[in-house]
Amino acid sequence: MDYAVSLPGLAALGALLFTWMQVGQANKELRISEHGEITSRFNAAIGNLGSQSLDVRLGGIYALQRIMQDSTRDQPAVVSVLAAFAQRHAGSSTKSLKEPDAAGADDHVPMPDVQAAVVTLARRLPNHDAGTIVDLSGTDLRGLRFPGRASIKLPGADLSDSDLRWAKLSNADFSRAVLGDANLKRAFLDGANLMHADLEGASLLLAKLQGANLREADLSCGAFVMDLRTGDETGTDCVDLQYASLERADLRNAEMSQADLHNATLTRADLRGADLTRSDLSNADLTNADLRGAKLTGAKLVGAKRIGARGLPSKD
Repeated sequence: MDYAVSLPGLAALGALLFTWMQVGQANKELRISEHGEITSRFNAAIGNLGSQSLDVRLGGIYALQRIMQDSTRDQPAVVSVLAAFAQRHAGSSTKSLKEPDAAGADDHVPMPDVQAAVVTLARRLPNHDAGTIVDLSGTDLRGLRFPGRASIKLPGADLSDSDLRWAKLSNADFSRAVLGDANLKRAFLDGANLMHADLEGASLLLAKLQGANLREADLSCGAFVMDLRTGDETGTDCVDLQYASLERADLRNAEMSQADLHNATLTRADLRGADLTRSDLSNADLTNADLRGAKLTGAKLVGAKRIGARGLPSKD
């Protein structure tokens, strides 16, 4: 009698199991179909990037942007493609750096497709990159700008040796980015996050860095030459921060040995623990700056404004 009573229950269980298997198979087929569709879209977008038509290339870039939104597993491939596209179509900084400085911020801007590719990279969700690095090294990105108010997210990006003169990068996230030997002359980096960034040998002449976070950033020389007689090392290709605006910047524990800060504005800057060994702070404005614990051995402070500054030696 007990076996007879359990038969309907077994039948129901069997039906449920069969339904579950059918649903699982349907989901598997749907995923295969979706992956196939994404692959087709990806291939079509790649084809558009090679078009002679600017409009078609832009369409390919926006198609890749949509693919990143629809398929996080394909984001690393899209990031690599867009970065390579920008490098190729923007041109090399080796060539652009031989040209004279632009007279104004609007004298040179990237081509619309290059601009779109970089903006797409900067507006993605970096946590889906799966370790892929945005490689824009050695690229001519003079006058780069980002429309709207959306966040600029390029943490860990490689922009070494790039030409970013006049670039508008306010509030950008460049934490742990590589900007070694980059030319950022007159760039707008106010409020930018450059924490732990590598800026060895970079040029930041006349750059705007008000309120920027440069905590523990590397702003040291790109190379060193040893004096065989004395054993002392002299930096070459050192960071140029002449006339840079660094008001309220966070430079705690930054590596700035031998940096050229001649005539830089550092009012209310936080330089606690920074390494300013043999740096040139001549005529710099250090009003209300905090230099407690900073390394200032051999630093040049002739003509520096010291009103309210803390942690400075009593004499030059």
